[in-house]
Amino acid sequence: MLRIASLTILSAALLAGCATGTATMAKSPATTMNGMLVGPTQMTLYVFDKDAAGKSMCNGGCASNWPPLMAPANAAPIGDWSVVMRDDGSKQWAYKGRPLYHWAKDTKPGDMTGDGLLNNSWHVAKP
Repeated sequence: MLRIASLTILSAALLAGCATGTATMAKSPATTMNGMLVGPTQMTLYVFDKDAAGKSMCNGGCASNWPPLMAPANAAPIGDWSVVMRDDGSKQWAYKGRPLYHWAKDTKPGDMTGDGLLNNSWHVAKP
């Protein structure tokens, strides 16, 4: 009987440890699909050649056409992912230092209609 009770307590402790580890694991802000980075809704992500290192140069009207991949206010770097402060004080995710954006005219997952636009300064983001 003591052995069963010990096993029950040990199992509960192990499960609690697993649950805690899962809850605290950082989640990537984007994933890879068909060789490109996609956001949480599986829409293609893009990088902009005119961005400075760790700084978005796409604000105002540009950001209306190229919505940034926004990060929550409490976002922290995760591996290759960093957080960029935007001109308006909001935060945006960056991959390997390059801020990430969606293209407003992509309508479904897999669309890449923004690739090469504006004199080839917008590109599909790749891991």
